[in-house]
Amino acid sequence: MSTPSDDDDASRIPPRPPLPPIPPHAGENPPVRAGESPQARTGENLQAQFRAKKAELETHVSHARDQLDQANERIKERTGRDLVVAIGVGLLIGGVILASLLFAKWSFVVIGLAIVLLAVWELVLALRSGGRKVDLWPQLVLGAMLAAGGYFADPWLTWVMLFVAVFGVVVWRLVAQMVAKDGRTYGDVLTDAMAGGFIQVYVPFLGALVLMLLRQPRGEWWVLSLIVVVVVADTCAYASGLLFGRGGRHPMAPRVSPKKTWEGFAGAVVGSLVAGALVGVYLLEVPWWAGLILGAFLVASATVGDLAESLLKRDLGIKDMSSWIPGHGGLLDRLDSMLPSAVVALALYFLLTPLAAA
Repeated sequence: MSTPSDDDDASRIPPRPPLPPIPPHAGENPPVRAGESPQARTGENLQAQFRAKKAELETHVSHARDQLDQANERIKERTGRDLVVAIGVGLLIGGVILASLLFAKWSFVVIGLAIVLLAVWELVLALRSGGRKVDLWPQLVLGAMLAAGGYFADPWLTWVMLFVAVFGVVVWRLVAQMVAKDGRTYGDVLTDAMAGGFIQVYVPFLGALVLMLLRQPRGEWWVLSLIVVVVVADTCAYASGLLFGRGGRHPMAPRVSPKKTWEGFAGAVVGSLVAGALVGVYLLEVPWWAGLILGAFLVASATVGDLAESLLKRDLGIKDMSSWIPGHGGLLDRLDSMLPSAVVALALYFLLTPLAAA
C-alpha cells in the first residue's frame, strides 16, 4: 500500500476563503489600495477636502447674491435706481477723473471740456422735449470757447466770453425765428432766447469756473476736494434718506422733489463736514476748522443745485435729463450738485489758501 504524497494532501485541503473587506469608518482614511502610494492617497484627501470647501463657498456666495439682489430690488422700487450698476459706473468714472487729476492736469481739461459739451447737448435735448426751440451748434461752439477760457484765458476774459456767449445764442435764436416765420408768439420766442442764455450760464460758465480753479497753484487738489465732498454729501444723503427717511417721512420740498427728505439732508451735512475736515487737513493742508467751513458751504450749494435741477425737470415733465449713464440717469443728474459748488470752491480757494501757507 503506497503512502500518500505531500501533493495529494495539499490537494485535499480546501482553499482559504478571502478576508471580508473592512468598511471605512467616519473620520478615518480609506484603505490603501494595492499599488497605491502614500503621496497619491494624500492628494486624493486634499482634493476631496477642496471640493467640499468649494461647494460650501459656492452655497454661501449664492445665498449672499440672492440677498443682495433682493435688497437691490427693494432699493430700486423705492428710488428707481439700480444700486449695483450705479456703484460700478460711479467707480469707473471716478477712477478716470482721479487719475487725470493726480497724474496729468491737462488731461482733466480735456475730460472737463468733453463733459461740458455732453451736458450742453443733453440740456438742449431736454429743453426741446419741453417745447423750447434751442439751437444746438451755436450752444456747443460758444460753450466750448467759454469753458476753455476758464483754463487758458485770464479771469476777466472769462466774464467777457460769458457775455459774448449769451449774446451770441440769443441773437442767433432771434434771427433764426425771423427766418422761420412759423407763427410762434413773442412770449414763446422770448422764452426760447432766455432758455438759450440759461444754458450758457448753467453749464459752460460754471464748468469754466472749475477749470479756473484747476489752473491755480495746487488747484488739482481743490478740484479733487470739491468732487470728494460733493460726492460724499450725495452718497450720505442717499443712504440716510433710505434708512431714516422711509416713506418720505419729512420731505424737504415735496412740490419740487418729493423723495428728498430732511433725514437725507442731515446725513449729507454730517458726511460733508467729515469729508471737508479730512480733505482740508490731508489734501489742502489747511486747519481742520477750515475744512469744516469748506464742507458746510459745499453741502449748502450742492443741495441748492440739486433742488434747482429737480425744479427744472419738474417744469419739463421729465424724471431724468437722459438715460445714457446706467444707474445714474443723465450727465446733468450727476453735475447738478457739482456745478453750483464750483462758485463756492473758487471763492473759498482765495479765502482759505493763505491759511495753508501760514
